[in-house]
Amino acid sequence: MEYNKHDLYELCVQSPKDLVPLLRAIHGENPVVLGEDFAGTAAVSHLWVERGGCSAVAVDFDEETLARRGEHERIVKHLCDVREVSDPCDLLFVGNFSIGYLHTRRELIEYLRHCRARLEASGGVFVCDTYGGESAYSLGGVHRAHPMAGGKLCRYTWEQHAADPTTGFVTNLIHFRVERAGVIEFELEDAFVYEWRLWSIPELRDAMEDAGFSETQVYTKLADAMDDEGNAYVMPVEDGEEELDDSYIVLVAARV
Repeated sequence: MEYNKHDLYELCVQSPKDLVPLLRAIHGENPVVLGEDFAGTAAVSHLWVERGGCSAVAVDFDEETLARRGEHERIVKHLCDVREVSDPCDLLFVGNFSIGYLHTRRELIEYLRHCRARLEASGGVFVCDTYGGESAYSLGGVHRAHPMAGGKLCRYTWEQHAADPTTGFVTNLIHFRVERAGVIEFELEDAFVYEWRLWSIPELRDAMEDAGFSETQVYTKLADAMDDEGNAYVMPVEDGEEELDDSYIVLVAARV
C-alpha cells in the first residue's frame, strides 16, 4: 500500500489543530486573516478558516503540494516566491523551520520588512519557529511512533544529517515507516530533505527589530492552558529566565 508523504507529515510533524489556537493566543486579539508563507499543503490555513468569518492567504512555490487540499472559497493560494505577495493579513506565520530558507541576514531582514508591510494596516503579528539548545548542531536522529487507523503505526525519524556551527547551515532529513504488528507495509527514506540556515533566537529578534517591528517575544510550542471551547492561553518566555529546555523548539513573534 502506498502512502502520501504529506499526509504522514501532517500526522507526525505539523499538528495544525494544536498550532492554530496557539497562534490566535499569541496574537492576543481577534485575528481574522492569516498569512501562511512557505505553506506546503496549507494545512494551517485550511484549519484556520473553519472559524466563521476567517480567511487565509497561503503561499508556496511547489504547485503539486499547494494544490493537494484543493480550493477553498476563503483561502487565496499564490504559487510564487513569498516575497512577491503583498496581500494584507492580521497574522503572518512561517512554520516548519522554513525561515531557514532565507540564507543570509540581508535576505532575512528584507523578507521581514516585506512581512511588516503586509501587517502594518492591522497592527499585526509575525510568527516563525526555530530550534536550538545544546543539540542544535549535533548529528543523529529523533524517532517517534504515531498511531494510525487499523492498528498501524507510523514510525517517524527526524535526522540531522549535516550541521556546521561556524556557518549555521544544517541538512535535515525526514523518513517514514508504516507497520502493523511489526510487519513493515511502507517505507520512505528521505521523504523530505531540507538545507537550511539555522537562525538562533537572538539573530531572529535582532533582524525583526532591524526590519522595523516594535516588539519581539519568544513562546514555547505548548499552550499554558486551554478552555472548554478550544481557546489557548500563553505567556511569553521571560528574558533572562532559564525557562527553555536544553534542546527546544520555540515560536518567535514580532509585533508591528
